[in-house]
Amino acid sequence: MIKRIIFAAMLAASVVSVATPAAAAIVVRIAPPPPREEVVPPPRAGYVWGAGHWEWRHGRHEWVKGNWIRERRGYRYVQPTWAQHDGRWSMEGGGWKRGDSDGDGVPNGQDRAPNNPHRN
Repeated sequence: MIKRIIFAAMLAASVVSVATPAAAAIVVRIAPPPPREEVVPPPRAGYVWGAGHWEWRHGRHEWVKGNWIRERRGYRYVQPTWAQHDGRWSMEGGGWKRGDSDGDGVPNGQDRAPNNPHRN
């Protein structure tokens, strides 16, 4: 009897974990307004500037001001952006991407530019 209860509980837990997505994407029909102009402060050692952007909150677009983000060596910061697909808008979250030391968008292993410190 106890084995059946444990098996049923394990089965229920596995179904719930499969059915629940880790993070739900936000998709809306209303295009975000144009980005606001911000005064970007002078460079700050050890930080990158995360520009302001529109986020979907409380059923509408709300502006989130830019801020300083602590730099991660060997990574490049990608700003959050909105993308349109089939008449709907989805936010592609920003974050850190590996392997672009010179910040030109080309991964270190493929970058032959003279300014790449990891050029072969």
